[in-house]
This record gives sequence, C-alpha cells and structure tokens, in this order.
Amino acid sequence: MIELFITQMFAHSDKLIAISLLIFLGLVLRITLQIFGQTWIRTKAHTATLLLLPIITYVITNVISGNIALSLGMVGALSIVRFRNPVRSPLELSVYFGAITMGIAASVSLLWIMFLVIAIFMAIISLIIVNKVSNNLLSVPFFHASFSEGNSLSTLSITTQENIDSLDENPLLQSKVVSNAEGKVFYYLSSIDFELLRRAQKEILLNHDVQAIELRR
Repeated sequence: MIELFITQMFAHSDKLIAISLLIFLGLVLRITLQIFGQTWIRTKAHTATLLLLPIITYVITNVISGNIALSLGMVGALSIVRFRNPVRSPLELSVYFGAITMGIAASVSLLWIMFLVIAIFMAIISLIIVNKVSNNLLSVPFFHASFSEGNSLSTLSITTQENIDSLDENPLLQSKVVSNAEGKVFYYLSSIDFELLRRAQKEILLNHDVQAIELRR
C-alpha cells in the first residue's frame, strides 16, 4: 500500500510541483500586498485563505475537468450551500469550501483527497516556518492579530501626554487616539503573545512618563 502510494506520488510529480508553486506564489502575493500597505492581509485568516484557496481550486478543477456530469453535479452541490449565520472569517469559508471539495474528490478518486490533504498541510507548515523566521530573525510578527477571528488576545492600554515614537512604529499597535481637549494620547496594542506586550510595557515604563498603563491577559 505504501509502495503504491509512493509510486502514485512520483507518477503525479507535476501536481506536487504545481501545488508547491501555488504556495510560493501565495506567500509572494501576501508579502507584496503588505509592502504596499494593505494591513488587512496580515491577519492569520486572510493569509491562510490566500494560500488555501488556490490549492483547493486547483484540486477541484482537476477533479471535474473533462466530466460534464460531475461539473453539473458540483454546481448543484455548491448551490445548496447557504450560510444562515454570518461567516466569521475568510478562513472559515475556505474550510467549508475545502470540505465540499473533499466530498466531490472522493467520488472521483481517493488520490485527489490525498493530494488535497498533503497540499493543505504543506501550506500550514509553510506559514508556521515563515512566521517563526519572521519572529526570530526579523523580530516582526508575520501575522497581524484580529479580534474578528475569534482569537484570545492580550491587550496593552497606555495613556500619555506625548507621542511615543516606538509605539507609533510598533507592529502590535491597533489604534492611537489623540485628544487635543484633554491633552492626552491613548495607545492600544494587542497580541496573541502575552510576553511581547509585557516587554513593551517594561520598555515604556523605563523610558517614558505615562499617566496610565494597563496590561490585560
């Protein structure tokens, strides 16, 4: 069984190359969008979606190509999908689409399910590796935290009478409010990593005078 699987993998090496290329191009597109100031792409959901959707689309297109009956069946299957509750993130939508794709692929060949699962794992591992490299070598989080994704975030609230340049450039900064009437500046940072916020709190307390600072976990 294992030998048959390995043989099939080598026989379809072109598909593995295509999937690897899709993952690479998805990462390139993500980084390019971030460079051009599109901060929304930094959320984990949007980044994962950018990698998963091309793979899912590639698999489902190969599955139904040359089969008119299956193509019509796929249209019918997708047309009955209705979200009665709001979709919380693009990643959730990709998961649903991926589940539908697995069901359709199973009706054609179990090999396509294997390719889909392997490709998704490749995409996830790529995200983990890139995130580790970004955090450890560049000291910049690859993902931008988002409350809309349902993450359990730690927060750091700072009230001061002056602008703090290090906070203005901090990638964890979620919002900055300047109140001219009160003569105060309010900074709000958030992150999944509590230690990052704790280090930011210590740095601010050591180098700046603040009126109020609150760290919540």
